[in-house]
Amino acid sequence: MWLAALASESLPLYAPPGRTATVLHEGDKFAQGKWDLPVGKSDPGEPISETAVHELRVETGLIVKTEALQAAHIIHGAWGVEAPNGFLIVFFVAHERIGDPENREPKKHAQVRWVDANATPEEFVDTTASALRCHLTGGPQVSLSGWR
Repeated sequence: MWLAALASESLPLYAPPGRTATVLHEGDKFAQGKWDLPVGKSDPGEPISETAVHELRVETGLIVKTEALQAAHIIHGAWGVEAPNGFLIVFFVAHERIGDPENREPKKHAQVRWVDANATPEEFVDTTASALRCHLTGGPQVSLSGWR
């Protein structure tokens, strides 16, 4: 399962073998109409691993323990919707979880579901899809986005 957390955000990645939980953004200022991994920003003083666990539970109802997380990929972006001075996204993998995904934020997400990690929907956030590919193929562990 993939989780993501931004250094300002973090994303969890987890699922049954070969699958990942995804959310379809709707009515959100970020990536409307696109699929993505659960993601969120760290609160001041909050470790990024706790952000990943918290956001996964809040968005999907899935429960993982921080000690079950493994860092999988980092994206360093030059700018973002709420990060004009740049951001880091740390992607995590967790191989243990409790529950099945459900839409816990219907005002932000149209759907929440498992998808095949090797066959993400066409309407997937590009940087997240790239991070998944890098991790699954043993590619680079750090990606840059928007830098010259």
